[in-house]
Amino acid sequence: MRAKADALIAATNAFDADAAVTLFTPDAIIDDPSTGHRFDGHAGIRDYIDRYFAGYHTVTRFLSIESLGEARARVRVDFTGDFGHEIGLLDISINADGLITRIDADLE
Repeated sequence: MRAKADALIAATNAFDADAAVTLFTPDAIIDDPSTGHRFDGHAGIRDYIDRYFAGYHTVTRFLSIESLGEARARVRVDFTGDFGHEIGLLDISINADGLITRIDADLE
């Protein structure tokens, strides 16, 4: 799970929506109440990366990871960008193939 989190952080820090999308199932969901939106499927995930990472020049730094079961983990991250600074939580779920099926994102 740490490797998946690292790959996602690397893709978002590079503002590389194409690389990020490859980490997700085609029907994956990112639910992020801090943005007021839910992002569905590869098109939604691409929009999320473009809008909130590339658009705000967001840099993400890994802080910690907590297992929530065999296929789930909570990743705590540090976000900096045009908006300032925030600490975020990403509850990541993956399938048997190691692809992300869902992220529930929020800010502390």
